[in-house]
Amino acid sequence: MTGRESRPTAFVAYLVVTAVLCGGLVMVIEVLGSRVISPFFGVSLFVWTSLITVTLIALASGYAVGGVLSDKRSDPDYLYGLIFAAGLLTLAVPYAKDFVLKSCMSFGLRSGALASSALLFGPALFLLGCVSPYVIRLAAGEMKNIGRTVGVFYAFSTAGSFIGTVLTGFVLIAYFRVGRIFEFIGLSLLVLSVFYFIVFRKKWLLLPVLFLPLLQPHEGVRIQKQMPNGTTVTRLLSTDSFYGNLKVVDYSYGPDHTREMIIDGLIQGGVDIRTGLSVYEYAYFMDFLPYGMNPAGKDCLVIGLGAGLIPKWYRERGVRTEVVDIDPKVVGIAQKYFGFWTENGVVISDARYYLASTKKKFDYIVVDVFNGDTTPGHLLSLEAFRLLRERLTDRGIVAFNLIGSLREPFVMASVVKTLGEVFRTVKIYPEFTPGEGEGFGNIAVIASDYSPLSFDPGRVKDFPVHPLAVDIVSRFLGREYAFPEGTPAIILSDDYNPVDVYDLGLKEAVRKNIIENTDWDILI
Repeated sequence: MTGRESRPTAFVAYLVVTAVLCGGLVMVIEVLGSRVISPFFGVSLFVWTSLITVTLIALASGYAVGGVLSDKRSDPDYLYGLIFAAGLLTLAVPYAKDFVLKSCMSFGLRSGALASSALLFGPALFLLGCVSPYVIRLAAGEMKNIGRTVGVFYAFSTAGSFIGTVLTGFVLIAYFRVGRIFEFIGLSLLVLSVFYFIVFRKKWLLLPVLFLPLLQPHEGVRIQKQMPNGTTVTRLLSTDSFYGNLKVVDYSYGPDHTREMIIDGLIQGGVDIRTGLSVYEYAYFMDFLPYGMNPAGKDCLVIGLGAGLIPKWYRERGVRTEVVDIDPKVVGIAQKYFGFWTENGVVISDARYYLASTKKKFDYIVVDVFNGDTTPGHLLSLEAFRLLRERLTDRGIVAFNLIGSLREPFVMASVVKTLGEVFRTVKIYPEFTPGEGEGFGNIAVIASDYSPLSFDPGRVKDFPVHPLAVDIVSRFLGREYAFPEGTPAIILSDDYNPVDVYDLGLKEAVRKNIIENTDWDILI
């Protein structure tokens, strides 16, 4: 007589625990999957589509196969053997991701995101999909009413999914490294399986298995590499927040020493450690253009902190500067690694919420916010632009740092057209030659209700520019661009804002550029 037959009540209770835990861990794997592949493939629509597709196919296949197996092999040893295997596969994710992501890159960005999701998460999700039909089949042997049995166990499984989703989004991602969380998932599944075999099957020899995760090497935060040209690349920090994966990377070559902040693979700012100057030209466009149009400004709002270089520049000009950022971890990193400081502190808030709630008015508003590879759509709508106008003084200026395409200009032209519905003056300044290269890059967009707005380069000519950025700044600062007559464009609103869909090609191009120009070991 098996332990299950001698203690049916205890075993059914354990099946309930199994349903809850496995249901919850499925959602943890799905939500956490984006943090594994986003530093490499980004966080665009096709990445989330890949993760959801893999999860649904894996679970559906698991449901079907688990149902057949449970009829043929109704012994619970098979169920907990599947869970044990799922635990091992989950434990392997942090150590297989480098090889899988690099291997799948040859498939392209969309197919690569799908393939890497399938290889990394598909097998474990498939085995966890087998659990539900198996649990119901086993419970039906102990309970009289099959309908009630199915309903109760699906309810418990769904409750577990709810708990897993909330736990991941509100606790795990914020306080633990991704690799640690996958180890936690794998260990939980191993404990669930081994506990069954020890308590219900009296197989005490399996107890040492619980110590397997302790034998696995843990990757360190700091990584250093020597590049072929002699540059030493050092990853000082890699951490996760509610909003993305954050890295700090140093580049040293002889006396030259620069540092970058990277969020989900996209550079959010870079500084020369010796001089404190930005090594990227976009910061100078956000500084010089508004100031060169209105040097008398006294108050500035910067939306999106990054490395803190833009608010630092305005503060050094004697401008009272306020910063809004949604991610408190970004603030800590900017302070510790980039020397950011402000007497006013940083408001931790969503930009739209802050704009709607504050009554302050500013002479300059700089919008430098990126979610993955592009600016969030809810900041590029008619309603968002109206909020920005309400927060400006009479001669106030709002400056956007955007990544846009002038070769396929629909989204960029739509942003400009929508701004034109709100502001009298809208000017765009690409930081590249529109007809050359790939036709995309950083674009500064300036908007104001002050009609005679013009840029005077003489007002900013004495401000220092880093040698790595001086060529672009000297060539393109103040060089205005206008879309040809008849360029297709729409008004973007909260009700209809298809930026994510129409910008997919641009996001892929940006992500491809990142992968081609960033060391993969540092990126992953």
